[in-house]
Amino acid sequence: MDTYKVAIVDDHPLFRQGVVNTISLEKEIEVLCEASDGEEALALIREKRPQVVVLDVNLPGMNGLQVTRAIRDESLPTRVVLVTAYDDVEQVVHAMRTGAAAYCPKDIRPEELVEVIRRVAEGKYVIGGTVLGERELNSWLERHLEDELGAHRDPGEPLHPLSNREMEVLSYVTQGMSNKEIAIGRISVWGRVVSPAPHFVKTTTQNS
Repeated sequence: MDTYKVAIVDDHPLFRQGVVNTISLEKEIEVLCEASDGEEALALIREKRPQVVVLDVNLPGMNGLQVTRAIRDESLPTRVVLVTAYDDVEQVVHAMRTGAAAYCPKDIRPEELVEVIRRVAEGKYVIGGTVLGERELNSWLERHLEDELGAHRDPGEPLHPLSNREMEVLSYVTQGMSNKEIAIGRISVWGRVVSPAPHFVKTTTQNS
């Protein structure tokens, strides 16, 4: 039987220990290392190369999405299970585009988290308890991104092709970039001037 090596990252010791205790009961899953912030987590992932990291989104300093993006950009072999107290579709879309393999609420049941880790270690993706292959994930993301684009349009507004600048913004979003990273200066999106405030790209899509 293969053993899956896992890292656990959360800034709350009680939650982190609970996850460690849960996973330690499984013979085929080994807790390789633990971290309490993003910088420490990324350093350990680079060194230890776990197969899976259970990673909190809201970490001090470097947050979970930034760690996920770094793992993707550096082509590290570790797959990411993001856990968070906030579980809405917009944040799931952003997280999965950033490079996560699974997105789970923090109130997930222990046995469900163990199953998510197994599936992710096997190369699958998990959203809302649904196991997806890569093609299915891409279809899910395309469908929900289209829904987000439609949700932020005026129902009476005619549909126009996106400008080059709008396409550029969408390309940044699909790379997992945050609104702050995209918002360099003031630009016009679908005829409206949007400032580089945190709600900047809401007209296009909204990050977590």
